[in-house]
Amino acid sequence: MPLKKKKSAPKNKPSKKKIIKKAPKTIKKKKPALKKPAKKAAPKKAAKTKRPAKQKKASRKPAERGAIGKITHFFPHVNAAVIALKAPLKVGDQIRVKGHTTDLTENVSSMQIDHKPINEAKKGDEIGLLVTSRVRAGDTVYKA
Repeated sequence: MPLKKKKSAPKNKPSKKKIIKKAPKTIKKKKPALKKPAKKAAPKKAAKTKRPAKQKKASRKPAERGAIGKITHFFPHVNAAVIALKAPLKVGDQIRVKGHTTDLTENVSSMQIDHKPINEAKKGDEIGLLVTSRVRAGDTVYKA
């Protein structure tokens, strides 16, 4: 019979314990407060000279001088504009509608207030006015 090898006892290796070293606590040093640099003295301003008195500017923009109203709405299906009047207007007067993309001159042929035809409108009225081409809200109306 062949010789059997004896099983040797397991070799006990000494266990290596892992040693975790803790880092020593560091002491934080306070940083010294930063000093703000001293402000330099501002240079002295030159003495004010008297200027001639300015003329008063016109209270309205130049484009609005002589304006009798503003377009507040436009109805494209009937070519009618709603105008808030700042001055009186009559049928037969010639008006000019001026805006960013609009420049239209025409005679007033038909005016209405609350769907009722009128011949004259006074300051403060909102009227409906027939126009020949498109106008836009915000356009200014002048008497030509």
